[in-house]
Amino acid sequence: MEYPKNHKEIVEDLMAGKFILPSAKHFESLRESEAFYAEFFKESFSYTLTVTNDYAYVVSPETQETLSRDISIFFAIVCYEMDRDGRNFLDQIQYSEFEMEDIDRMFENSSFIDLILSNKQLKDQDARRTLLNAMNRRHIIEKITEDRFTFTSAYKVFIEFAIELAKSRSKEVEPSDN
Repeated sequence: MEYPKNHKEIVEDLMAGKFILPSAKHFESLRESEAFYAEFFKESFSYTLTVTNDYAYVVSPETQETLSRDISIFFAIVCYEMDRDGRNFLDQIQYSEFEMEDIDRMFENSSFIDLILSNKQLKDQDARRTLLNAMNRRHIIEKITEDRFTFTSAYKVFIEFAIELAKSRSKEVEPSDN
């Protein structure tokens, strides 16, 4: 059987939970064969493939992993704390470099300290470093040094999730016309 170009790299990355970004040599191959891969992952694994101009990833409907939840909480706290400091968090995430020291300071001074302390991926500096290493392996951040990083375009998945969650929650609490 003949597979599209870079098939092995595409499948390995997506099955490892990685985002494939436009800078990857196999991103264009995936885009060119998007219909094939959508069917391939659906039929082979019951996974849903998402491909945008900024990233590609797969989602399993039966996942029990908590990493996505922890990354979402990480983003929520970072965005909230930057907004509280008067910074445009979307511009900061998209265009700025971050230092671990600044991230640690945000978490240590956060009003969500109870949530942070109850989450094993966020509770302290070492745990956050481990989380950021996982984010680096999955191409959500790009490390510049051990203590500096930037976010890749994959951050948009988590921001879009947060927006959808906020919209659904606000609909739940809207007053009725009665």
